[in-house]
Amino acid sequence: MMPDAGPAAAWLRARLTPLRLVIFDCDGVLIDSEPVANRVTAAEISRLGYPMAATECAERFLGMSLADMCRVIPAEFGIVLPPGWDRLLASALVAALAREAALMPGAEAALRGTSALGLTWRVASNSGVAELAAKFACVGLAGLVADRVWSAETVIARGGHGKPAPDLFLAVADAAGVEPAACLVIEDSLAGIRGARAAGMGCLGFCPRGAEAPLVAAGAVPLHELAGLPDLLRLAMDGPR
Repeated sequence: MMPDAGPAAAWLRARLTPLRLVIFDCDGVLIDSEPVANRVTAAEISRLGYPMAATECAERFLGMSLADMCRVIPAEFGIVLPPGWDRLLASALVAALAREAALMPGAEAALRGTSALGLTWRVASNSGVAELAAKFACVGLAGLVADRVWSAETVIARGGHGKPAPDLFLAVADAAGVEPAACLVIEDSLAGIRGARAAGMGCLGFCPRGAEAPLVAAGAVPLHELAGLPDLLRLAMDGPR
């Protein structure tokens, strides 16, 4: 049986606009980088005098851009960030992820299978440009994703915002010449799902560990594994049936 043959398949078959562009989140969808990033970020925050565990870091900052984190930390934790702390954290993340990033199960097959369908795809992430390059190089996919990766860092530099704002997703769609209704986003975070929905895009909420309720409440349709994703995408390519 096709994975997610129930709600995801039915929902994709019923799409009114044929699918033309698939937008993948990176962390937690394609690359298993979040445990490393949470550990490094928690350590850097702890050095500022606010002891933080990696679990607390994951709960508070999942899917958030570094720029947004640097606004939230002083406001919510009362921490004064020293000048250049954002660059220090970014460098620490790049160094760790260049060594420790790992592929999520089925990620490479999902990307290659999407290409085999003739669908355009992109990666859209709140991670920085250098961090994304380090992660994809570490897992051996730099060539596959070349010229397909978008960072919120680039959108923010142009006056936009990272997820949960829709700006990143809309920029990706605009550059590809695809209307939002013809896009599908694969996300695992509430920030990403909210951004996709605000952009007018359908969203599959990736929940390999089964914790789908918060993702569904945010407007996503659950997806539990990547292995069968190309078969599901095929259902959405010709309009409703």
